[in-house]
Amino acid sequence: MSEVITKLVVDLSKPEGDPERVQSIPLTPEEIAEREALAAQALADQAEREAAEQAKAEAKASGIAKLLALGLTEAEATALIG
Repeated sequence: MSEVITKLVVDLSKPEGDPERVQSIPLTPEEIAEREALAAQALADQAEREAAEQAKAEAKASGIAKLLALGLTEAEATALIG
């Protein structure tokens, strides 16, 4: 049995309390495809952000290591890198 995905549509022209004010309508195949595409894009965007954060952390660690190799203390290197 497949689950039917629905959306809620609120008709503001009808008074509050009217049972027809809010309707649950099944999504069309196009709307389902759009939701799936948006979800896939969100996952890709999240992976991109995580990769950028990882690259930044690696660059920071590399910078500190290079400063330590020049003879700075860890406190000095960390203060310079921030």
